Amino acid sequence: MTKSILVSGASIAGPALAFWLNRHGFRATVVERAPSLREGGYKVDIRGVAVDVVRRMGLLEEVHAASTDMRGAAFVNKRGKELATLDADTFGFRHGDDTEILRGDLAKILYSATRDHTEYVFGDWITGLDERADGVHVTFAHGAPRRFDLVVGADGLHSGVRALAFGPEEDFLRRFDAYISISTVPNTQQLDRWELLHSAAAGKMVNVYSTARSADAKAAFWFTAPPLAYDRRDVDGQKNLVAAQFAGLGWEIPALLDAMRDADDFYFDPVCQIVMDRLSTGRVTLLGDAGYCASPASGQGTSLALAGAYVLAGELAASAGFGVALSQYESEMRPYIEKNQALAKTALRGIIPQSRAFAWFNTRMIKLMPYLPGRNRVLEQMARPIREAANALVLKDYSLSAGGRVPSS
Repeated sequence: MTKSILVSGASIAGPALAFWLNRHGFRATVVERAPSLREGGYKVDIRGVAVDVVRRMGLLEEVHAASTDMRGAAFVNKRGKELATLDADTFGFRHGDDTEILRGDLAKILYSATRDHTEYVFGDWITGLDERADGVHVTFAHGAPRRFDLVVGADGLHSGVRALAFGPEEDFLRRFDAYISISTVPNTQQLDRWELLHSAAAGKMVNVYSTARSADAKAAFWFTAPPLAYDRRDVDGQKNLVAAQFAGLGWEIPALLDAMRDADDFYFDPVCQIVMDRLSTGRVTLLGDAGYCASPASGQGTSLALAGAYVLAGELAASAGFGVALSQYESEMRPYIEKNQALAKTALRGIIPQSRAFAWFNTRMIKLMPYLPGRNRVLEQMARPIREAANALVLKDYSLSAGGRVPSS
């Protein structure tokens, strides 16, 4: 059975997979293009079955301790006047043990839990995959060629492994004609675990928030636009693009754009999905955003990565051969993936209102929510699709039994 596994990507999916691979007796090597663990990033949710995955890792208490601990959110007009407010759990549609954490904080927790038994190679990346009878022969940008039994692409939306094994990114990209940019900015508004949202214009939304244990804030710019041409490696060019989209708009936007230009953790990407008819080819498979990015609009990318890592490692442990394991991995994950990807399009309409009238109506409904008859029933109906998607996977208990590792229900 497959024993040496190369994982590309050291954000969330990669280290989570390394954790479970070690648990099942595999040797994992994680290669990451960045020179070190990437910190920063926006806040992410862990919901439903993904919470159970983290609990089974023994990391739930640590994750809860590092939560954003947000208190709530307010929609504001261009003068900064609050138009409507919501508490954090209602705003985020969280339930039970669902939690929210900064992506960088979760990455550090997963890395700390795996670094003693996992080989991490930073500052390098895969340049070639040659599958032979004895495994996959891999070439790297800097390191010497090596052979592995299996290669896993957990390297995000712009996966290099996917491009090498399956083809160009455009073949699998589902566009929503929307973009998002996030940066760390000074907390000039002295926000205390609080979020402000401003509908700057039709098709443009800005939100700023502070989280627990952070002196700074995060600023996110969301906007809709037809496909834009830009260099993914040209950060200054991307900053100019965002600034041009929000030029001349009010509220705190000019100051936030200035702060964005000075940020060293600037992030910019299209709001899109990766949709594939198969996740594996030969001895290469995909995990997390590389294979089934649901987009930031879904709020489910992190949960998909955590659950996918658990299932992939478990099926490798439970099966006599990697072909069966990879087929089972996809069979288990496919309904869960599709349910969570379906959330994005509807959610995006609420995140980026396409008209001033819709933005007004949306804010008005939020303001009136505490006074509406049947408020709890309305909130439950709004939250139901998210909860159903977050729990649309039954986690097997991959454990030892006579004759080898088999999953038990």
